[in-house]
Amino acid sequence: MEETFQTEVSGKKIEINLKNWAEQAAGSCLVRMGDTEVLATAVMSKQDKPDQDFFPLTVDYEERFYAAGKIFGSRFIRRESRPTDEAILAGRMIDRAIRPRFPKEFKRETQVIATCLSWDGENDPDALAFIAASTALSISDIPFLGPVALVRIGRIEDQWIFNPTYEQRKQSDIDLSLSGVKANGELLINMIEMGAKEISEEDVMKATEAAYPEIKKLIELQEEVVRKVGKQKAVFPAVSDNELSKFVKDFTGKKLLDAVKKMEASEKGLSTVDELQESLVLALTEKYDKAKIMLGIEYFQEEAKKAIYNRIIEENIRPDGRKIDELRKITCEVGVLPRTHGTGIFSRGLTRVLSILTLGGPRDQQMLEGMEYVGKKRFMHHYNFPPYSSGEVSPMRGPKRREVGHGALVEKALTPLIPDFEQFPYTIRIVSEVVSSNGSTSMASVCASTLALLDAGVPIKSPAAGISIGIAEHSKTPKLMLDIQGPEDHLGGMDFKVAGTRSGITAIQMDTKTDGINRETMKEALEMAKKARFQILDIIKEKIAEPRQNLSPWAPKIKTMMIDPTKIGDVIGPRGSIINKLIEQYQVSIDIEDSGQVFITGLDDKAVEGVMLDIKALTREIEVGEIFNGEIKRITEFGAFVQILPGVDGLVHISKLVPYHIKSVQEVAKEGDIIPVKVISIDELGRINLSAIEAGFQPKKNDQPNPKR
Repeated sequence: MEETFQTEVSGKKIEINLKNWAEQAAGSCLVRMGDTEVLATAVMSKQDKPDQDFFPLTVDYEERFYAAGKIFGSRFIRRESRPTDEAILAGRMIDRAIRPRFPKEFKRETQVIATCLSWDGENDPDALAFIAASTALSISDIPFLGPVALVRIGRIEDQWIFNPTYEQRKQSDIDLSLSGVKANGELLINMIEMGAKEISEEDVMKATEAAYPEIKKLIELQEEVVRKVGKQKAVFPAVSDNELSKFVKDFTGKKLLDAVKKMEASEKGLSTVDELQESLVLALTEKYDKAKIMLGIEYFQEEAKKAIYNRIIEENIRPDGRKIDELRKITCEVGVLPRTHGTGIFSRGLTRVLSILTLGGPRDQQMLEGMEYVGKKRFMHHYNFPPYSSGEVSPMRGPKRREVGHGALVEKALTPLIPDFEQFPYTIRIVSEVVSSNGSTSMASVCASTLALLDAGVPIKSPAAGISIGIAEHSKTPKLMLDIQGPEDHLGGMDFKVAGTRSGITAIQMDTKTDGINRETMKEALEMAKKARFQILDIIKEKIAEPRQNLSPWAPKIKTMMIDPTKIGDVIGPRGSIINKLIEQYQVSIDIEDSGQVFITGLDDKAVEGVMLDIKALTREIEVGEIFNGEIKRITEFGAFVQILPGVDGLVHISKLVPYHIKSVQEVAKEGDIIPVKVISIDELGRINLSAIEAGFQPKKNDQPNPKR
């Protein structure tokens, strides 16, 4: 069977092709735009796990170098291994949009794999992988409540561009990915990923409005495919036990309301609800098996969620006693570590992040080698979430997908604010260590990283801050909540993160556990986040108003200079002999661009200045008539080669050494001697001829010839 379905987005044809290559998968398809093509497959396990209390969904996005016609890897390993950060982020984006679209009672292991088979260098496969994954699930027997669709939006000269090319994205001031789903006859947004150059909330809403028709078009395309070839969905009845439900309600009863009210004491007040749950588990253990105990915990958590959110909606009282639009207490610290180049601690309630900044030279840039991009990266942000930050014990096995995602979000928020390389020729790496977690550590990392940048003296364009908005949806009038903490995030229906400056938004990330949000809710969330962002920026300003004037004494010093590009070889020398000698002598690193721009990086100012003087000497034009004190480097039968500048030698013919006849140079001089010489000519090949006589060279007395000879 092979059928093709197609539509157009912004004048570009998007095709869904059912070639059924992956015949044993529950659902599969190919999606193509231009010459970029992605294969997606969806498979669920054949066995139920009755004791499992979570939905084990795995989404993988696979880059293949053959898709770009490239052979990458090390000299010994020429195959793809660990996925790049870009591939991890693409997989997470698909996961975040489809995960809420499965029935709550569905617990079978499910895997979605999207593989880029062909890449044309113009059309990004990420958006195609998203559509392919949704289509593969929708036409399978897996109980997926789709389809969902994603469109990427850019803007050039006030014109919205959908699924822009790589070149168009470079010119755009916004890179917005929106995922939508139909629910109750309405198109809702259920996932947002955005990076931008300080754009307004109004512009975000305009971009969203412009994207609605395109998202709807892609959903309708998938619906057409489903009508034609979709399989009957497998049914997984909801597990219910009226007797067990009654037991849980009777056991908790008024105790649950009392526990929820006691949560106001502090952020740690959730322990009152936890303690009640532990008591319930003990009671359930005496009467039921493991599967029933897990179901009883589900009933309890649903009751707890209702109790917490009914209180928020009806009484405007949150678990820790705050108002709906109230921030937790915020404190800031800078310069907290003695040897690092810049540090910042940002605390918001129990959430606390320590960000440490390190400055490096141009050669410290990260080298990237992936299917879509090969190049260098000079600003990096990495995020660590150790288990102690949430009071837990677990193995430390490198960054997980969540840590990669949070690190990338913060990097996206700060990148537009980093000074240009010409203004600040440093490589910048920030590591955010979450030392205490109770909600929105990624947005706390934006704030802590801003403090570290200011403390390090990096001349950023503006300070940035971030905040998260949640939603309480247990009524017809859901309410947004500012600065959500742990239980509100865990039990809530939305996590809407917004980061930016006073001038505008630089990053947004939104996930929902519900069907999605409408335009009005999105607009309200953006306005609430803007107000809070300004409050946080005021607090940051009180601690450190602007970048420090001087870099840390432990930071490397970088000097730049321009040389004639034709002189680059003179600085490098044969087989790198000259530049390597300078590096060894001065203990610095030297980077030379093809343009002739030279970067000298070292820990000692005097050493860096010394290298600059030597390079100036190496590259300056030598003129006839100049006099130098040079070192004799080599003696031949016909004269002596004298180094007049580092790496620059000239010949003193034996007849130009002294004003009388000598048979050999050794009669008046030896290797290593410093003698005055004058440039008398430079031939067409650049060879320099010198005269010691005209420079007034006087041999030492014991070097004078024997007059009796």
